[in-house]
Amino acid sequence: MATALENDFITPHSTKKPKTQLRKFLKGGIPFAIGSTAFIWQVIFFYLPLFILITSSFFKLSASGHFESFTVEHFKSILTLTYFKVIANSVSLAFVTTLLCLILGFPLAYCIVFHSGKLKNFLLFLIIIPFWTNFILHIYAWFFVLEKHGFINNILLQLGCISHPIHFLNSHFSIYLMMVYFYLPFMVLPIFSSLERFDHSLLEASLDLGANKNQTIRRILIPVSMNAIRSGIYLVFIPAFGEFVIPELMGGAKDLFIGNVISFFIMDHQTAPLGVAFTVLSTTALLVALVVLQFALKKLYQLFVGEVKWAKA
Repeated sequence: MATALENDFITPHSTKKPKTQLRKFLKGGIPFAIGSTAFIWQVIFFYLPLFILITSSFFKLSASGHFESFTVEHFKSILTLTYFKVIANSVSLAFVTTLLCLILGFPLAYCIVFHSGKLKNFLLFLIIIPFWTNFILHIYAWFFVLEKHGFINNILLQLGCISHPIHFLNSHFSIYLMMVYFYLPFMVLPIFSSLERFDHSLLEASLDLGANKNQTIRRILIPVSMNAIRSGIYLVFIPAFGEFVIPELMGGAKDLFIGNVISFFIMDHQTAPLGVAFTVLSTTALLVALVVLQFALKKLYQLFVGEVKWAKA
């Protein structure tokens, strides 16, 4: 009799418990398993090579590629004015590119969100479409636009603005033009995404309360979209700091940048340790530049916007 009662009351509980555990596993275990796969991938293909890279900069390598002894000679060789000038060139390139992209990108994103109407999706499509084709093709296309007998010079000659063709290629103008052309979407898209979610009634309320358009943009729109602006700045500044294809092809290799120097060192087995050491040095310089940039952004934000609270990332 007791056995029958136990079968009636205990068995249902024992069958429900595994189902509950399975449900908990499916709810928490599978997402964790998927996320851990990505984490393992990142450890193997990012953190581990980065650790090997940093470690190898402090050791001498044998002809067979094995570590021999600890040394700082690689860093002593690159701690010269020449290499610091290369880093300064890259910082300048990244800073000017980021500034130009911000000056052009915020008004562009603002106009697309608030003034484009039915053309919003089409204009956004025009910004994204360059990513559909190969980057090298873009550079060579700009060769035909900027050359002496290219599109721009022909237009200026026909309009009578110039009497002789202007040599646009192999100049800082062509470098920054191509840099802005390539990196502008990285600034526009985060700002567009932020402004797209912006509550338009806040603008109307600000105007109804007596604020003009400039005050509304400065005191409401910019603080709300500050995280997107900051994201766009980092998305442009960091890759622009390491850019070397555009300066190499559009600038005629007149100035050296960190990407050029690193590739030159790494391609030769004998100078590869110098390339690794310079990579560590330039990465450190990038981190310092980002800290300075963050501090400058905060000060400019407080100066431009006023006492509105600094938006934390």
